[in-house]
Amino acid sequence: MKPIAQLIVTAAAAAFSTSAIVAPAFAAAEAPDQLVKRVSSDVIDTVKSDKDIQGGNRNKIMDLVNSKILPYVDAQKMTQQAAGRYWRQASAEQQKQLSDEFRTLLVYTYSGALAQIKNETVEFKPFRADPADNDVEVQSQVNMSRGEPITLNYRLSKTPQGWKIYDINVLGAWLVQTYSSTFASEISKGGIDGLIKKLHDRNQQLASKPLQSPQK
Repeated sequence: MKPIAQLIVTAAAAAFSTSAIVAPAFAAAEAPDQLVKRVSSDVIDTVKSDKDIQGGNRNKIMDLVNSKILPYVDAQKMTQQAAGRYWRQASAEQQKQLSDEFRTLLVYTYSGALAQIKNETVEFKPFRADPADNDVEVQSQVNMSRGEPITLNYRLSKTPQGWKIYDINVLGAWLVQTYSSTFASEISKGGIDGLIKKLHDRNQQLASKPLQSPQK
């Protein structure tokens, strides 16, 4: 994924969460398009007003990701879909380890992109969904200061805690599908434990470096 695509995903509040993170109570009654708009605006405004974040302050960036992004996404569903049929072959402990490592990888990826936000704005398309729908897509585009707009769409599902983001489409590619091929390749070489180790090793590398926009 291109660095600019990474920063757009982050700016629009796309990241991974754990069940231990609880969204504010009012989010349970919030419409999916309004949730995405609110969180997106909150994150972008925070970054633009904080020079430390723009300068790459690790602690502030991580705090922003954890407090304003993670409560609104579904880590386990994203990991489960990326793993596909292999998810059912994993033990409960392996599933937890895989979700934790995958979440950590994406936190590093998107945290590194936050510092790149400058003058981008997000424009949302008209939202079309039936009130009874439990799975919807919110469509938007990111207007760049230079170059063509970037398409950015979200898939959300309705949970007891409110709507949660579980997939993102950047430039025509769904994130879960992109990682599915990577997961399958690693599992074919070293099994579920091999994939967990691969993600863990990558996270260890990222932890020892200054925040930036790492490639997948």
